[in-house]
Amino acid sequence: MDSLSIIKPDDWHLHLRDGAALRSVVNDSARRFARAIIMPNLKPPVTTCDMALDYRQRVLDALQPGLDFEPLMTLYLTDNTSPDEIVRASQSPYIHAVKLYPAGATTNSDAGVTAIKRVYPVLEAMQRHDLPLLVHGESTAEDIDFFDREKHYIDHTLRPIREDFPELRIVLEHMTTGDAVDFVTAHSAQLTAGTITAHHLLINRNALFKGGINPHHFCLPVAKRETHRQKLLQAATTRSDRFFAGTDSAPHGRSAKESACGCAGIYTAHAAVELYAEAFEQAGDMSGFEQFMSLSGPRFYHLPVNTTRITLKRESWRVQPSIEFASEQLVPFRAGQNVRWSLQDL
Repeated sequence: MDSLSIIKPDDWHLHLRDGAALRSVVNDSARRFARAIIMPNLKPPVTTCDMALDYRQRVLDALQPGLDFEPLMTLYLTDNTSPDEIVRASQSPYIHAVKLYPAGATTNSDAGVTAIKRVYPVLEAMQRHDLPLLVHGESTAEDIDFFDREKHYIDHTLRPIREDFPELRIVLEHMTTGDAVDFVTAHSAQLTAGTITAHHLLINRNALFKGGINPHHFCLPVAKRETHRQKLLQAATTRSDRFFAGTDSAPHGRSAKESACGCAGIYTAHAAVELYAEAFEQAGDMSGFEQFMSLSGPRFYHLPVNTTRITLKRESWRVQPSIEFASEQLVPFRAGQNVRWSLQDL
């Protein structure tokens, strides 16, 4: 197979930042995806419907002319989120989910949830008004091994949420473990789903240390053992409605990554669809590529499938060493290396 045509996909987990940074990266995503779920972890976080709609307009204003891209907005869940705000969000055609960050789990998560029981009234309102919950599934207690944070969160927090709110739609985002795959698979595909990033399909935790510490391969949740990567590949290629693409593309300037306290996040938006195709090719089964990229996500979010198509060609190209990012440079995934598939008519 030297070329592949699929329905234009959507990105169900995307960081775009704001201001000059937003303008630097949004068009990479808009060239490849028709829609994207936009993460709300700005400074300050996007906690209200009015803030979400204002941010949506800034995303639209940053698009290059001729690019057709729909930002699907989310709210940032805090201990102080009110059920009334959930009602307003459920009535908006532009707000599609609420994001749960455990406090301190990742970039700009300090305002996140400190104890899950504190937001149970909000989760009840979300269940009642059918607004999905998007979960960054990591426990943050200091006594938990860093590589066990996802499993611990699933066992001690996410399972109780699933049991206590049986009709709440839940997405376990940027899954990194076989434990996450097993959790999603054990529940209804209409109510429990998981997103998988391209980089978690392509690298394991060895990539963090190859040739010395590589901060540009550091993300949260962190990449895990090869056995987990293989389980993610199996999940992505099974043609199941439970799993779909969410890049978690997270841009940071070089200085923020290459520092004494490097930020978590990998930028893949410049080649996201192409990298997913490479992962599926490595797995030896491209038959479920369109379902994973273009069909399963809209079904879960109760949105129409896109009508336009894109074409990928097996044609190697080299990623530039850096990308302009606001006033500095950003090092993208695979910087200076080749990607085996190319997107036509960019």
